[in-house]
Amino acid sequence: MFSLLLVLFLSHGGVCQRDPSSRQDLHPLLQKMAEEIIEGNYLNAFLDLIQFGSSHVWTADLSQRVLAYLNSRNVAFTIPSLQAVMETHLEQYLYQPQKLLEDLRGADAQQFRTAMKCLLEDKWDRLDLEDTVINLGDIWEVALQSPGVNRSLFLITLERCFQVLNPLECVEVLGRVLRGSSGSFLQPDVIEQLPQDLRDDAFKNLSAVFKDVYDQTSAHTQRALYSWMTGILRTPFNITDGSVSWVSAEKLWILGRYMVHLSFEEITKISPREIGLFISYDNATKQLDTVYDVTPELAQAFLERIRCSSFDMRNISTIHRLGLLVCFYDDLELLDATLAQVLLHQMLKCSRLQGFQAGIQKVLSFHSVSQMGVLLTGVSTHAFYNMDHKDLWQVLKSPVSQHVLGLSPAQQQGILRKLMEAEDTVASGIVEVPRTLFKEVSLSDLWKESQFNATVLKEKELRRSQALFLYELLEKTTDRPEEILSAGQLVKGVQCSHIDAMSAHVFLAHFQYFENNFSLLSPHQVNCLAWKYWEVSRSSLPPFLLTTLPSRFLASIPSSRCVSFLISLGKRHLDTLVLDSHKRSLVIRKVQQCLDGVIADEHTVDIVGNLLCHLPAAFIERGISPRAWATALHGLRGCTALSSEQKVAVKSRLLEQWGPPQNWAAETMKDVAPFLTFFSGDELRTMATKFPDILQQTASKMVGMLLPKEFLWAVFESVRSSSNESPSADLTFGCHGVVAPSSDDIFKLAEANACWDPEALLCMKGDTFIRNVELLGAVKGFRRPQLMALKEKAIQVWDVPSHWKRHHVVSLGHIALALNASELEQLHLSSIDTVASLGQQSEWTPGQAKTILKAFLEDSGYGIQDLKSFHLVGLGSILCAMDTTEIPLIKTSEFRTVVARIGTLLCSTPVLAGFKKKAEIVFGRPSEWTSFILQELGTIAAGLTKAELRVLDKELMPHFKPSAIRCLPGETFKELSTEQIASLGPQNAASVTNSQRLQLSSAQLQSLQRALDGAKTHSWQDDPVSADPTSTGSPTGEPTSQGLWLGCPLLLLMAKSLC
Repeated sequence: MFSLLLVLFLSHGGVCQRDPSSRQDLHPLLQKMAEEIIEGNYLNAFLDLIQFGSSHVWTADLSQRVLAYLNSRNVAFTIPSLQAVMETHLEQYLYQPQKLLEDLRGADAQQFRTAMKCLLEDKWDRLDLEDTVINLGDIWEVALQSPGVNRSLFLITLERCFQVLNPLECVEVLGRVLRGSSGSFLQPDVIEQLPQDLRDDAFKNLSAVFKDVYDQTSAHTQRALYSWMTGILRTPFNITDGSVSWVSAEKLWILGRYMVHLSFEEITKISPREIGLFISYDNATKQLDTVYDVTPELAQAFLERIRCSSFDMRNISTIHRLGLLVCFYDDLELLDATLAQVLLHQMLKCSRLQGFQAGIQKVLSFHSVSQMGVLLTGVSTHAFYNMDHKDLWQVLKSPVSQHVLGLSPAQQQGILRKLMEAEDTVASGIVEVPRTLFKEVSLSDLWKESQFNATVLKEKELRRSQALFLYELLEKTTDRPEEILSAGQLVKGVQCSHIDAMSAHVFLAHFQYFENNFSLLSPHQVNCLAWKYWEVSRSSLPPFLLTTLPSRFLASIPSSRCVSFLISLGKRHLDTLVLDSHKRSLVIRKVQQCLDGVIADEHTVDIVGNLLCHLPAAFIERGISPRAWATALHGLRGCTALSSEQKVAVKSRLLEQWGPPQNWAAETMKDVAPFLTFFSGDELRTMATKFPDILQQTASKMVGMLLPKEFLWAVFESVRSSSNESPSADLTFGCHGVVAPSSDDIFKLAEANACWDPEALLCMKGDTFIRNVELLGAVKGFRRPQLMALKEKAIQVWDVPSHWKRHHVVSLGHIALALNASELEQLHLSSIDTVASLGQQSEWTPGQAKTILKAFLEDSGYGIQDLKSFHLVGLGSILCAMDTTEIPLIKTSEFRTVVARIGTLLCSTPVLAGFKKKAEIVFGRPSEWTSFILQELGTIAAGLTKAELRVLDKELMPHFKPSAIRCLPGETFKELSTEQIASLGPQNAASVTNSQRLQLSSAQLQSLQRALDGAKTHSWQDDPVSADPTSTGSPTGEPTSQGLWLGCPLLLLMAKSLC
């Protein structure tokens, strides 16, 4: 980028003649720039040019004078040679961002000041060179987003800025760089370099930056930053009396979230006047709403100091000001109704706390929450359906509509059906349906609408089937692809045929729309984009797209282009980009080759990005240098699917770094928390002994996850050892001597509740069960004996199932699976919302599901033919219990509106075949189906017969949902032709099961491998295997003349050449 700019302004003069007077004629700053060019310091030359352009008008003759000066020094440059030399040098900033750090260290004070001024984006964000305007702000923005480069800019700013610029300006630069980072820049050793003598305004601003990145930093870093902040905050405080606190209201405000690092003793010394002043600040509530990691002990200490101030803890205004401290409010005696309601409302935010909200159980329970009629989710489906549709529209246009996303599918469908049935819906238009509800609109309803345009759809959330239909519809109304591609989720509807039909110019001009919405694209769409790009401009192909092409294309990446390949791929998620495990291993092998088997420093970690999660165990253990490890560990925290071998390697490095758990500090335990499940039972017990709160806090964040038994037992033993519960003296139910769960135990244990003996669960107190039934019902690890014990406890507390209310059934969660047929028949299942809660469980036996369906029909008085669309949605997996003779009885008008929902069910083949026959009434024969119909049908398409499957056009194969592919019986799947299998696309090919594979011939298996590998399935012919991609330019996404990390933006920004 720098080289292009220099060449453009020099290109006025070509190769100039020597001019003896050139030195005298040339401005000293431009002479200095020319000397930097001669010395090969092209970054410094660029900075000198910016400095000159900021205070001088550029004229055409200046280019000739600079070239004349160079020639007078016996340096005869031609434009091409100057360009080549400078590009080769400056390109290394992308590949070796450490070099940028070194070169900025070598820049003189004026040059460095210029670089910092550019980052500040004030008067330095534009450079006017006669008839060309360079937007330096955009260029530096690209630099800040480049892995490794942004780290270099951060480090050099910290190192040099405070020596040459106003501290406030340096803080602003640091803030810009840090806010765009992952937080890994801030390591304890870096924090040691922070200035200790900042002016108040600069210190406050920098402290605010550190508050913004709090959640992204490690516990060691948080502690180091707290120490730096308090070191400055304590400086003017010279009182030696230990009873007087240095903590003032203003200092609490400056600390922000770091206030949770104050010790208990320091909090208790805060004067009532200062804590009162702090609470009176308008922004105090906002600050206290962010203290997610405050411990109960510290929270109670803060509350005690507030009580000692002038604030009345029973005043509504005070309660509003407490933020998350309200979760530890324990002054519950004699609360009046108004205060209790306010307190309860404020406590709804306590779910944001990191594991320490057990205290709120004193006020919150299922019963109390269910009585809060203001909650939208508490309104029944029938109540929504029975509302006047005009009132319903009004609700959806009011602020309460933000809660629609939290409604059950049945409730959402109830609202939608009411709106669709209204006579004036056609007038108001389906386009008025709110964003979050729009994805529930059926294809049948979309067909009736005539008012669609790209603008009204821009903010809508779309199913892929909707997007496929709407894209085809709108494509016929415009010859400007950008109108559709820029319309939000419509990009989901782009098919390979659309991409194939684009000219090279149109495709390249509009590729940014695909890139900006990459997360919305299917693997098949990405594969089509890669092939199109390869065809029209392989020299500028984004490198990550190479991984979606056949494996042989990886070999086309030369070592000189490795870094750009790593940067491009590191920004993506490889497991969603490459679904085939064998191909993914080939990609990782290429990554290791590019790294030359080692990650040497933090800059390389930045470049590798998300690829860290896929590095083999041996590489993690031996290939990441000690210098790079802390930054790499920060990245590994986000890896959710590490293999057992990778986990062993990470654990080995952690022990190497920190030693055995008995030697750990609290900050170490917090930083290792994401990896605690990697450790053995003995190691975990050591941690539990030393840091029980941190272990329990970590476990509380893992609700709903399947965790190792060793981890669960360590948590269980830790909680039980700290519990105050004593063995029961109750002689009934065999509970004498049994230690039963308390509310506090149940909350802290989370998934570790799966370790309770059935006897202990049966012996818990009734009020304990009532308060915690939802938590227990959410535990995934309970075995059948434990579920049976909890069911028996429910019967003890609530009486027999025939006496249970709706909220009882809803609260059971997994526990309901223990109900036998007789008990299920006793339930009052006339409400579809009650049945919907049961339908959320996927482990019902066919007999249980059939009993629930029968009970619902009997209790509600409905026949199959009477079921509304919201009933069908609410039944969920229970629909799979229908007899095939009952499916035809479903009203077609109701079925057509919920096809997409039914298509998510994993029913038996005969039931899916029954739904398929029903779908034929709506969509016609399978031979007439389109891409959006096949996508809408989902698993229903797995009910196709062998003959129907054989006649499907191969172009439809990528539009099967992966779940439908998995549901096809092997005997049916083998009827696909080799062409159909080859056209499945990468995602559907990866969904083929082992039992299906066993049925395939060798030719079919070969076709399947082609699909997995990303081979072409449409009109373009495959390149020969021996094709040499490098013969037409680099295949790694950056043309050789634009390889710099700042290259592309300049070409787009320049309106004219200087020539």
